[in-house]
Amino acid sequence: MSQFPDARFITSANAPTQFLPDNGVEVAVAGRSNAGKSSAINVIVNRRQFARTSKTPGRTQLVNFFDLRDGQRLVDLPGYGFAKVAASVRQHWGKLLESYFEQRQSLTGLLLVVDIRRQLLDFDRQMLSFAGSVSLPVHVLLTKADKLKRGKAATALLQVKKELGDSATVQLFSAHDRQGVDEAREVLERFLTT
Repeated sequence: MSQFPDARFITSANAPTQFLPDNGVEVAVAGRSNAGKSSAINVIVNRRQFARTSKTPGRTQLVNFFDLRDGQRLVDLPGYGFAKVAASVRQHWGKLLESYFEQRQSLTGLLLVVDIRRQLLDFDRQMLSFAGSVSLPVHVLLTKADKLKRGKAATALLQVKKELGDSATVQLFSAHDRQGVDEAREVLERFLTT
């Protein structure tokens, strides 16, 4: 049973003028294309195809707003890095994300989805920088933890924790075998009730 039985898609935005009114609270989810962002959202919200998954990385190209509960939203941000798109589109995404982080007073937290096998890359660091510039709490989901043996996953977790220091919290996560789902849900709830 979903903690968010009434969750629904509201709208997509391709420009800051299309963002929803800045009230209530919202938690953003960001991640490189192919890091498993849509799968993570679906498992955390416990709704199949809530966020569309695709075999082609980079399908999330707009800022997608979802209503979780009255006055509480989840915002799926465009993922890039692996997506095969023109440089002008990447530039547009960068400006759109910058505007989003700078403008949203209702934004209370960021879930950053990172493929454990690649660890933190430039895009992830850019997201951390956006969040840091507005003192936004960040929780990192090291996805696809099921793809590594336990020892290697634990080592990767320690390395990322060391790099992040106090700038973010981090956990192991797997949409495939549901590892870390309860912890991720607790963090989402905490961000939503901040």
